[in-house]
Amino acid sequence: MSTQEELFYKHVALTSDSPMGITISHANGAVFFSTAGKRYIDFISGIAVSTLGHRHPSVVQAIKNQLEKHLHVMVYGEFIQRPQAEFAASIATRLPENLDRIYFVNSGTEANEGALKLAKKYTKRTRLLAFRNSYHGDTHGSLSVTGRDVYRDPYLPLLPDVHFYDFNSDEVLGGINEETAAVIMEPIQGEGGIIPAQKKWLSSVRQRCTETGTLLIFDEIQSGFGRTGKLFAFEHYGVVPDILCMAKAMGGGMPIGGFASSTAIFKAFMYDPPLNHVTTFGGHPLSCAAGHAALEFLCSNDLLSRAPVIEILVKKALSDLPGVVEIRGMGAMLGLVLESRELTQKVVESCLSRGLLLGWTLHSNTLVRLAPPLIISDELLSQALNILSEEIIACSISLV
Repeated sequence: MSTQEELFYKHVALTSDSPMGITISHANGAVFFSTAGKRYIDFISGIAVSTLGHRHPSVVQAIKNQLEKHLHVMVYGEFIQRPQAEFAASIATRLPENLDRIYFVNSGTEANEGALKLAKKYTKRTRLLAFRNSYHGDTHGSLSVTGRDVYRDPYLPLLPDVHFYDFNSDEVLGGINEETAAVIMEPIQGEGGIIPAQKKWLSSVRQRCTETGTLLIFDEIQSGFGRTGKLFAFEHYGVVPDILCMAKAMGGGMPIGGFASSTAIFKAFMYDPPLNHVTTFGGHPLSCAAGHAALEFLCSNDLLSRAPVIEILVKKALSDLPGVVEIRGMGAMLGLVLESRELTQKVVESCLSRGLLLGWTLHSNTLVRLAPPLIISDELLSQALNILSEEIIACSISLV
């Protein structure tokens, strides 16, 4: 065991008793390398983070340029910093008019925390509606609206007055009333199994929220920044939220999150009292510079059109294989459903041994997450799909 491995297992707080344990040397594009010299194709993009792959030249150069100017200088919201201002403008000008301001934070769960607080402060209500099998993060507020008891139960009591409904069920419409501060949802449930919202249902939820003065929060932390073929998944539906949460791919590999809303709604954070929601490192200049570069490259090079091409090629290669139940999702946010837990585990492990990194979602042991970088070449994509196809067939045969 190398020194860095010893230090990892001795001093880094672990999240399970069986981490993947690959010792990383370097990464570039859609691949990364271990210190043993083994190459891995990254087919999950660091869990939907590396949309432009690893160490994209535009992002690296933007970081270097900002590094020569300044790092952290003041808590968020006090000093005018060019990276923050330009990145906020770049996002806002690509969003509907009612999402004209961005509040920068450090992560996805912080974005959801801020959105929940903003909704309660603005509406002066406490009732929150969320959905079963949803995932919004692991801090207390975000966990309170996460619809999976196995993760909630160890930390009870959580926020009161949170009510859960089935995703895509009209039952929620009766729960949205004049006492409801917000409905929070993922337009495509990620960890819940890559389950898209139904268009008619989502429109009905939007209409009911408008009728009752309830704010609609979209958690697009996984689905945002081009993964579905649109900049944000809500664009597929023609339904606009009151608050939009983002993170993961937002920083081009640097840590950052944010939530967008209107000027009128954000005024709730400015008064009674002032500074009632603050963050020290939110909108860090390096992360904003990186995120701005990533967003500009994504949009100016038509990478949004790459996502549906990936979807077509994945479905063509895998849909008719033995053991494959279905492939669902949009663009490069796909879920490969296999017929058993044993097959799923065997496929994921055998692909890893051949240098293809896949992943399970938190809530399903028969679903494989497929989320390659949008910059993946046709050649590398073909290599990955060949490995996956071969292992699905081989593992299916071995389990008969």
